[in-house]
Amino acid sequence: MEREAMAKRNMCVEQDPEAFRSGGVQKNLDDDGRVKRTGTVVTASAHIITAVIGSGVLSLAWAIAQLGWVMGPVVLAAFSFITYFTSTLLADCYRSPDPITGERNYTYMDVVRAHLGGRKVQLCGLAQYGNLVGITIGYTITASISMVAVKKSNCFHKNGHEVKSVCETSSYPFMIIFACIQIVLSQIPDFHKLSWLSLVAAVMSFAYASIGVGLSIAKVAGGGHHARTTLTGTTVGVDVSGSEKVWRVFQAIGNIAFAYAYSTVLVEIQDTLKSSPPENKVMKRASLIGISTTTTFYALCGCIGYAAFGNDAPGNFLTGFGFYEPFWLIDFANVCIAVHLIGAYQVFSQPLLGFVESWCSKRWPNNTFITREIPVDVPWYGIYHINLFRLIWRTVYVIVTAVIAMILPFFNDFLGLIGAASFWPLTVYFPVEMYIARTNMRKFSFTWAWLKILSWACLVVSLVAAAGSVQGLIQSLKTYKPFKTQ
Repeated sequence: MEREAMAKRNMCVEQDPEAFRSGGVQKNLDDDGRVKRTGTVVTASAHIITAVIGSGVLSLAWAIAQLGWVMGPVVLAAFSFITYFTSTLLADCYRSPDPITGERNYTYMDVVRAHLGGRKVQLCGLAQYGNLVGITIGYTITASISMVAVKKSNCFHKNGHEVKSVCETSSYPFMIIFACIQIVLSQIPDFHKLSWLSLVAAVMSFAYASIGVGLSIAKVAGGGHHARTTLTGTTVGVDVSGSEKVWRVFQAIGNIAFAYAYSTVLVEIQDTLKSSPPENKVMKRASLIGISTTTTFYALCGCIGYAAFGNDAPGNFLTGFGFYEPFWLIDFANVCIAVHLIGAYQVFSQPLLGFVESWCSKRWPNNTFITREIPVDVPWYGIYHINLFRLIWRTVYVIVTAVIAMILPFFNDFLGLIGAASFWPLTVYFPVEMYIARTNMRKFSFTWAWLKILSWACLVVSLVAAAGSVQGLIQSLKTYKPFKTQ
C-alpha cells in the first residue's frame, strides 16, 4: 500500500498541476506520458547558438593568424560542414527504431544504448559528462575574466594604457559572484524551462560578437599602421620559431573544431521539441540555422579580426585588450559575454544534473528525500516544487566547479584536452556508427567507406589538438604562480 501511494504521489508530481485543474490530463501529455513538450525551431536554434557561440568566438582571430588567409577559412568551412552533417545523423537517432514514430531516447546515452549497446554506452557517458564538467569549469573561469576586464577597462581609461600593474585585479571574487548566480539558476528543474535563458544568452552572443566585428572594421578602416597578414599565417623566424608554429597550428585547428561542438547537448535539446512536425526534421532545420549563424559570426570575427591585428592577434581581443577605446563599449561587450556564459553554463550543466537525479531516483525510488516535491507559492511566479535533493546536489555541484576554477585558473588548457578527448567520439564516431547500424549499411560499400574515412580523419584532428593542448598545459604549469591575481 505504501509503495502504491508513493507511485501515485510521484505521478502527480510529474504531471502538470494545471492539467489536473482543467480536467484535461491526456491532452496535456505527450505520447510517452510526460508533460507535453512546447519547443520549436526558434527555441532549439537559440539553445544551439547559446551552446556553440561561446566567448571563444573572440579568439578566432588568433586561430586564423596561426593558419593564414588560405587554411583559416578552409578549416572553418570544413568543421562547419562536418558538425552539421553529423548533427543530422544524430537527430535521426532521437527515436528508435523509426526516426519519426519510434520510442523516444531522452539522453545521448539512451540513444547509444538503443542503437549500439554494450560498453559503448559507458564510453559515451564518460566522454559526454566528463566534457560537460570541464565546460562548466571553463565557463566559470572565462566569465570571471570578462568581469575582470570591465574593471580593468575602466582603470585603463582613468590611469592610461601603460599602467598595467596598477590595474591588476583578482578574478576570485568574480568567480564567487558567478557561482552565486548559478546556484539560483541551477534550480531551474530541467531543459524544458531554459528557453527564455537561452534566448537572452543568444542575443548577448550576437551583441558581443557584433561589437568585436565592428571594432575590428573600425581599426582596419582607420588606416595608420597596417597589420601584417600572410597567406600562411604567423611566419617562422619572424613571429614564431618552427616548433612554436607547429604547436600553434595544432591548437588553432583544435580551437576551431571544438568551437562547433554541441553534440553533448543535442539530444537533450531535441527532447524539448513538440512532436508535430517530427522532431528530427525540426532539429535538422534548427541545426542548419544555428550552425549557419555561428559560422557567419565565426568568419567575420576571425577574418576581420585577423585583418585588424595581423599575426600579432591577441588570444581574445576584448578581454585581452586588443582594443582600449571606447571603454564603455568594451565594458558593455564584456558584460554581454558574462551574461551569455551564465546561460551557456546552464545549457551544458542541465544534462549532467538531470542524469544524476534520474539515476538516484531509480536507485532509491522509496527515499522521500530524493523523490519528494514540496510545493511552494512564489510571488509573481506561482507554485514552484522544491526538491531537497535537487537543491543540495545542484548547489554542491556549482560550488565544486567554482572551487576547481579558483585552484586551477588555467583550466582552459585542461578544457582543450577534455574537448580533444570528447570531440571525436561525441561529434563524429557515435553519430556515424549509429547511422551505419540503423540503416544496416553493407560493409565496404561506397557510403560505408567514406563515412569511416571521415571518422578516422576527425580522430587524427582530435589527437593533433590533444597534443597541442598538452603542450599548452605544460607551458601554463611552468609559468603558474598560485594566488597570483588574474
